[in-house]
Amino acid sequence: QVQLVESGGGLVQVGGSLRLTCAASGRTLASHNMAWFRQAPGKEREFVAAISKIPSFTDYSDSVKGRFTISRDNAENTMYLQMNSLKPEDTAVYYCAARWDVFARVYNRVNEYDYWGQGTQVTVSS
Repeated sequence: QVQLVESGGGLVQVGGSLRLTCAASGRTLASHNMAWFRQAPGKEREFVAAISKIPSFTDYSDSVKGRFTISRDNAENTMYLQMNSLKPEDTAVYYCAARWDVFARVYNRVNEYDYWGQGTQVTVSS
């Protein structure tokens, strides 16, 4: 079992930046492929970014490509999402997700992940 806890959300103005953190316990993240998803009110949970096991392949949704950066620190059992140039449409609850895997791959569907955090709210005000 992996327990995931997100932090770093908050209220930020348009064009601002935030860094989200996903801290894991229970098992090492080094054996897991991981991702960030988000869910806005009244909408389905959507893919934001994914990062594989070493060598850390990455993938991004078109809506965040060039603005967000996903990274991981296996020694700290932590994953990050650096969010720059934030827009009002980035407002959502952000969730981190993990799946144990033999292969280093990126996955972008909700049902491909086994473990989820409780979410952290990001609000971008105009």
